[in-house]
Amino acid sequence: MPSRIRLEDRECPLSTTVEHVGEWWTLLILHDAFDGYTRFDQFQQSLGISTSMLTTRLKTLVADGLLERRPYQTNPARHEYVLTERGRSVRPVIVALAAWGNQHLAPEDRSMILVDAATGDEAEPVVVDARTGKRLDDSDTYVFTAGPAASALMRARYDELDRQRHAPHCPRDGAGTAQPSAD
Repeated sequence: MPSRIRLEDRECPLSTTVEHVGEWWTLLILHDAFDGYTRFDQFQQSLGISTSMLTTRLKTLVADGLLERRPYQTNPARHEYVLTERGRSVRPVIVALAAWGNQHLAPEDRSMILVDAATGDEAEPVVVDARTGKRLDDSDTYVFTAGPAASALMRARYDELDRQRHAPHCPRDGAGTAQPSAD
C-alpha cells in the first residue's frame, strides 16, 4: 500500500503511528483481538467486514508486527491471529480513544465502557507520566520538543515553538498571528 505520510513527516512518531494503526478497520480488528478474538471468522462475524478487506488488514497487521499468524489446524490449513508484544502495546492507545469517545457521550449513550474485571467498577482512563503520575493532557505543562534523532527541520520547528512559548504574551488574531497589545 502506498504511504500516506508526507516525506517531511516520516520522522514524526505520530505520522508513523497513524500509518500503522490509524485506519478504521485496523483499530477495530485490534480491539477485537484485545477482547480475545483470534480467528478470521470471529473477526468477520464481529465486525461485519468483507473477506477481502479483512484479509488485507490482517496481512498488514502481521507485516507491521502487531499480530502473528499461527496455524491452529493442518487439514485444512487454518490460522489464527495472535497479538504480539508490539500489538499488545497498542492497547493503551485504544483504551484512550474509547475513553475520549465516551467522554463526549451521555452515560446512557455509551455502548461500551472499561471496567475493573474484579469489581465491575467503571474505570476512568487517563494518560499520565509514569515517573510523576501527572496527567499529560495539559498542553501548557507537557509539550513536545525535538528528540535526539530530529532533523534540522524538526529542530527548527520546536525551537520556534519554544521561542513562542517563552515570548511575552501577545493576543492572537483569528489567523493565529500574534498581535501587539492595545494597552
